[in-house]
Amino acid sequence: MSILSVLAAIGVLALLIVVHELGHFLAARWQGIHVNRFSVGFGPVLWKYQGKQTEYALRGIPLGGYVGFPDDDPTSPIPPDDPDLLKNRPILDRAIVISAGVIANLLFAYLVLVTQVAVVGIQQVNYSPGVLIQEVLSLPNQSQAAAQAGLKSGDTILRAGEQSFEASEQTVEQFRQLIQASEGKPLLMQVKRGDQTLNLTVTPQPMEDSFSIGIRMRPNVASVQNRKARGLGEIFTQAAADYQRLTLDILKGFGQILSNFGATAGQVSGPVGIVNQVSQYARTDLKTLFVITAALSINLAIINILPLPALDGGQLSFLLVEAVRGRPLPESFQAGVMQTGLFLLLGLGVFLTVKDTLAWISQRALP
Repeated sequence: MSILSVLAAIGVLALLIVVHELGHFLAARWQGIHVNRFSVGFGPVLWKYQGKQTEYALRGIPLGGYVGFPDDDPTSPIPPDDPDLLKNRPILDRAIVISAGVIANLLFAYLVLVTQVAVVGIQQVNYSPGVLIQEVLSLPNQSQAAAQAGLKSGDTILRAGEQSFEASEQTVEQFRQLIQASEGKPLLMQVKRGDQTLNLTVTPQPMEDSFSIGIRMRPNVASVQNRKARGLGEIFTQAAADYQRLTLDILKGFGQILSNFGATAGQVSGPVGIVNQVSQYARTDLKTLFVITAALSINLAIINILPLPALDGGQLSFLLVEAVRGRPLPESFQAGVMQTGLFLLLGLGVFLTVKDTLAWISQRALP
């Protein structure tokens, strides 16, 4: 891992956080709401500038940021009944400010994909017959069928049962349907491994409400080429298609984590793990870096909109309760919930940082 790739990864995360906080800031200023601080990063101040209303600051730790409002600042000269304080604005105005960070990240992700299509071009994939096995899973709570059958990472499944897998993007879905249709009965497969063609039998195992053989797979890609987009129309259309597909994949991933948290909790990463992963992508190609940047921006939006204390979704939940009951919850109660949520989030962040750092050190120590 080079220093440049690590710096690129940190730069990506910092940029996404700036975009998020800038959404809150611009939504407030657009409505004439007082904002007294706009900070990029946490920790010691490296640079700051005092504008007419707002202090702008750049701090030493770039993995964070915040927008400060004078509502609860005892040193602020603004009277507490000022109609342009955030807390004195109607519910809709406050909701716009609170949700603007999420909206900014979603819009930014689309703009990144537009830039990617315009700069890199439109990807054209040529497929070869078969389903490529990326990984044979071996965790105790996962199906062991593939490992027991002798399948290995890098194998290509050419045929299963009576079905041959032609060169197509749909081969993975076809194979999944075949596994479910087997209802646990043995499947004879023709597998290509290097220059060999093997006949192996796999018996799908029941996992919750479906059947699985315990592999990660993808279509068998022969080559990937990029071509220039034919005008602005195709750039925006292709970016929209990529955006939709990426968002659905991310939502499916969140669904899998929530539905099977015990098995997937170990896959959750903190800032160090994300920097490690993004730095690896930064060394591959420009298109991948664009896509991972868009994906992280969408992830940041989804996480922030969750109705959890100390997140944007938690504050929106308070506004919803206020709208229903006609008055806000007591400030002491809201502050207590937010402080508890912030404490838990900080604790989770420290835990993930330590976990990811130890994993990174162990990877570096491997021969």
